[in-house]
Amino acid sequence: MDGRIGDHGEARAAGRREWLGLAVLVLAVLLLAVDATVLSLAVPSLAEDLDPSATQLLWIVDVYSFALAGLLVTMGNLGDRIGRKRLLLIGAAGFGAASLLAAFAPTAAWLIAARALLGVAGATLMPSTLSLIRTMFPDARQRTTAIAVWGGAATAGAAAGPLVGGALLQHFWWGSVFVINMPVMVLLLATGAWLLPESRSPQSAPLDVLGAALSVATIIPAVYAIKLLASEGLDVTVAVAAAVATLCGSLFVARQRRAAAPLLDLKLFRSKAFSGAVAANVLAIFALSGLLFYLSQYLQLVRGLQPLAAGIAQSPMTLASLFTAFLAGWLVARLGRGRVIGAGLACAAAGVATVAAAEVVPGYGWLAAGLAVTGFGVGMALTVTTDAVVSAVPAEQAGAAAAVSETGYELGAALGIALLGSLHTALYRGHLTLPTGVADDIAGRARESIASAMTAAGDAVPSLSEPIVEASRSAFTSAMQMTSAVTAALLLAAAVVSWRLIPAATPPPLGCSRDACNGVSAPGPRVDRPGDDRCAALDSYAPPCRRSGQTRS
Repeated sequence: MDGRIGDHGEARAAGRREWLGLAVLVLAVLLLAVDATVLSLAVPSLAEDLDPSATQLLWIVDVYSFALAGLLVTMGNLGDRIGRKRLLLIGAAGFGAASLLAAFAPTAAWLIAARALLGVAGATLMPSTLSLIRTMFPDARQRTTAIAVWGGAATAGAAAGPLVGGALLQHFWWGSVFVINMPVMVLLLATGAWLLPESRSPQSAPLDVLGAALSVATIIPAVYAIKLLASEGLDVTVAVAAAVATLCGSLFVARQRRAAAPLLDLKLFRSKAFSGAVAANVLAIFALSGLLFYLSQYLQLVRGLQPLAAGIAQSPMTLASLFTAFLAGWLVARLGRGRVIGAGLACAAAGVATVAAAEVVPGYGWLAAGLAVTGFGVGMALTVTTDAVVSAVPAEQAGAAAAVSETGYELGAALGIALLGSLHTALYRGHLTLPTGVADDIAGRARESIASAMTAAGDAVPSLSEPIVEASRSAFTSAMQMTSAVTAALLLAAAVVSWRLIPAATPPPLGCSRDACNGVSAPGPRVDRPGDDRCAALDSYAPPCRRSGQTRS
């Protein structure tokens, strides 16, 4: 079996080897998703050990996602050219090495640099997993199932990160959240080299190095400007970063429009199914990552839970997100992609709103319910949007499409932490009312973050220590409620837009048409030959040829 086209022009079904290969890819994305959120639970302990500033603390958490987002487009195209399996294995080895550097970081600056290297290595892994799924599963129905499993692993990994971190931090130091990457990467290298097929694009055009540099110089300064604007306000640095991002972005778009083999095919964004799915993907992970960033601190520093207990407290989100992998295909078949995406985002909005209300309610029941509803909604939206994006292109563009999807995912994660984290910090400072008599240096440290306030309270005079702790907890909870309310409102607006604008059925892959599928010449810039595997995907979106009494030639 070649895994591509059957004797009658139909995509062949994937066999046992492909499904075992999917397990390897799921292992990779699960680890990457865990790594993106596992650090949130370690923030209090590493803050005590490394003593980072509030700005350094944000960079430690989000520089990983910034590096990933900046390089995904480049790495997706590189995998198309040198081989997706090869790039995946190179990235796995690099990810393991960078994990060791992060685990034993002696300073905050060292940890920031190590996290950046993890992002570079992760950028080689993320698009490779999705593009390999696109080529390993040419049958559209099987591919939807495979992507649902992949999406369930990504969402579950993001939600399970705090649980894994809690279990490790209960017994080991904060660096253990990075050491855990090593055995997983060794297993991935061993099994991936055996099970995964190699695939690459037949295009021989060299990688556009200048275009790749422009893409990096667009995304990272843009996110940096937004981060600083949200936390520090408008200043010269924000203006310069925004100007650099705007200029480089304009040059990147102009270059892609002229390029014979662009890094990013801008024509894809003319499709409502494609562009709407990308936007929904960004907003879903935006909400999830922002919520996890301040939720972990709330459970430990406000409710006083130990790291492991805090991780377990977030497990309803994990379990609910896993359930979506089994339900997504059934819902899409009955409601269509646009409506399922909209319903998922609305469900996530309701969950975040419930979490906001539960923060001042004694007990755990309402908080658990809110987390479960949020996990289900975000998991559903991410699964269906990823399927829509990857299925919208032919197999030879799998790396580029996967890079777009993963860029949206990582950019959403970075923006969620940067914007919602910065908004929460600003609201925390605005609500913090310290008792009279607190020394200026103690007050300044308390206003940095709740973790700093806890440390500062220990250095204050005994009579002021407990009032400082209580004031910081009250301010943190108030800020978290307001931030959650903003997040819920954004998700609800995105749900309405997704329901109304994203088509119920995703159009066939770019360059394929019903007439081309039937062997009839059709107008347009490109007509695929009958039997092309791209045409097999038409059966997922419109009544197949054989249902209308026609046959493929």
